[in-house]
Amino acid sequence: MGTVVVDVMPKQEILDPQGQAVVGALRRLGQSRFSDVRQGKRFTLQVEGEVTEEVLAAAREAAETLLSNPVIEDVVSVRELVEGEVASS
Repeated sequence: MGTVVVDVMPKQEILDPQGQAVVGALRRLGQSRFSDVRQGKRFTLQVEGEVTEEVLAAAREAAETLLSNPVIEDVVSVRELVEGEVASS
């Protein structure tokens, strides 16, 4: 069984209130070295069998048409999960 990871982030020009809330909380906790936070989404897609180029292409299509809102978000990564890597955090 294979896993595809899709990462989606708000476009740079879009206000990210969740990211702003996180950076504010970090500062209140004494973590002032972080000047900006952008919060995105991660999807893990399980597939039967191996992750092939065809599977990745289908995942890219799903990411562009369903998993992201192309008006305000960019799909920044569609890739196979590498063995030993944590699927989600």
